[in-house]
Amino acid sequence: MKITAWNIARREEGWRSLVDSDADIALLQEAAEPPADIERMFDIDPAPWETAGAGQNRPWRTAVVKLSDRADVKWLKAKSQHGALPGELAVSRLGTLTAAIVTPSSGNPFIVASMYALWEKPHGITESSWIYADGAAHRLISDLSEFVGKQANHRILAAGDLNILYGYGEHGSAYWASRYASVFSRMSTLGLSFVGPQAPAGRCAEPWPDELPLTSKNVPTFHSSSQTPITATRQLDFVFASNCLIKHLRVRALNEPDQWGPSDHCRVEIEIM
Repeated sequence: MKITAWNIARREEGWRSLVDSDADIALLQEAAEPPADIERMFDIDPAPWETAGAGQNRPWRTAVVKLSDRADVKWLKAKSQHGALPGELAVSRLGTLTAAIVTPSSGNPFIVASMYALWEKPHGITESSWIYADGAAHRLISDLSEFVGKQANHRILAAGDLNILYGYGEHGSAYWASRYASVFSRMSTLGLSFVGPQAPAGRCAEPWPDELPLTSKNVPTFHSSSQTPITATRQLDFVFASNCLIKHLRVRALNEPDQWGPSDHCRVEIEIM
């Protein structure tokens, strides 16, 4: 089966491109409600189309979308941390994590999760102009920990836009490289390994960015407003999987200019064999 992980940036065109997709499941981030004329073409969990946050208007969220009949999908209803009962899925910020149990037409069931790490700002007392996303990424890891009930052989696939970098910090910052590395290390400790996309499963940045280590296998999955898919440089989208699933996965970034699609993020394709 095939899974697409994609931040569609609240764009209607993202939904429309899924209509003709060959994927069985889509793990979406920054998804606004689908257009009314094609909504019936998708099976989607019934959560509100919003991401929680005091004083913030965010009419979009993560979503797990069933696109074919080659797999059965059972969505796990997310509850806020203070309202969840034991055994229910407690999420630190509703709208940033959507999970479901997927049962292929042949094979064993596994859990999928669509993740989105929001940008945040330091407390006002710091008088800082920073923004950061690793704090939100760590909250997602805490939420995912609910699915880890044994040391090995759990079956979890988690993917999405974490708004962090892998293997380096912005403009060569060792400080930020260390903060970002803690996210990947903590996921690995849970038995959720980083599985890509990495070169050659995707086009590398060209010309090579000064901030990116020469040994990096990162592939750009995001372009800023001043860039295009051709000039994109940073990878913000990542896939993690339980160790027992890794040998069955093939992950690649669909980041060639003619593959990119209508979002500022490219699609990440996950094939399960």
